[in-house]
Amino acid sequence: MPELPEVETTRRKIEPYLKGRQLIRLEHDAPHRYRQTHLAHGRTVSGLGRRGKYLLIHLDDAGEAPLELIVHLGMTGGFRFDATPHTRVTLHTDQGQLYFQDARRFGKMAVVTPGEYASMPTLARMGPEPLSEAFLELDFVQAAARAGAVKPWLLSQQPVAGVGNIYADESLWRARIHPAQTRLTPDEALRLYQAIRTTMAEAVEAGGSTLSDGTYQQPDGISGLFQVHHNVYDRAGQPCPRCGTPIQKTVLAQRGTHFCPHCQVLRG
Repeated sequence: MPELPEVETTRRKIEPYLKGRQLIRLEHDAPHRYRQTHLAHGRTVSGLGRRGKYLLIHLDDAGEAPLELIVHLGMTGGFRFDATPHTRVTLHTDQGQLYFQDARRFGKMAVVTPGEYASMPTLARMGPEPLSEAFLELDFVQAAARAGAVKPWLLSQQPVAGVGNIYADESLWRARIHPAQTRLTPDEALRLYQAIRTTMAEAVEAGGSTLSDGTYQQPDGISGLFQVHHNVYDRAGQPCPRCGTPIQKTVLAQRGTHFCPHCQVLRG
C-alpha cells in the first residue's frame, strides 16, 4: 500500500500538471467509491496537499466556498499521465487528462468541505506529519510510554501520520526495537522518533519504494528507489545488514512484520 513517501512523490509529480487547471469532469462508473465527484466539475485546482497517506486536491471557484477532492490510493492506486488497462477515473481538465489507475479497486475519492472529515475517521484523527515541526519529540516519547505493541500503534496513524507497514518495519529496525514491544522507555522512544524522521526523509528523497509486484510507480512510470535501501522489509531469511542474523518474518496485528531477532529483542 502506498505510504507517505509514495503519496508525497505522487503529489509532487502531479501538482505542476493540475495546479491552475480547471476540472471539466471526473469520469468513472463507481459513485459509491468516488463520492460526490460531480461537485468538482468546473472547479479550478488551486494546489495539492497531503495528510499522511491522503492526497488533498484544493478546489476553488470564484464566488463559491472552497472544496477538497480527497484521494486515498488504497493498495494499488496511483495517477498516470497515460491511460492503462486499470484506469478507474479520468480527470478531464481544460488542458488534457490525468488518469487514476487501481488494479485491486481499493482506492477512494470524495469531494468535501475542507476539514470536514467525519466520513473518514482515520484522516480526522491523524497525528502530526513526521517531517513537520508539529511532530514533537516530547509528545511522542510520553505517548509511547503508554502504548501497546509499538508497530500496531504506529499503523493506527494517531502517534504520527503516514507510517505504514514498510516504514514501520524499517524505522523499528533502525531504532533496535521489537515490533511487539509495549510501553517504550524514553530512550527507546527517542531512538524511534529519530528513526522515523530519518527513514521518511530518505524514502521521500528516493521517490518511495517499488516492490517486486511493481504496483507502485510514479505518475511518469518511474520506479521508486528506496527498496534498494530496505534493511528488513521483504528480506526474510536474508542477513541483517547490522549483525548478519537472518531476518525473520512474523504476523502482528494481521500484518506481515520483518525484524532482526538479534538486534530487536523483546523486553520482558
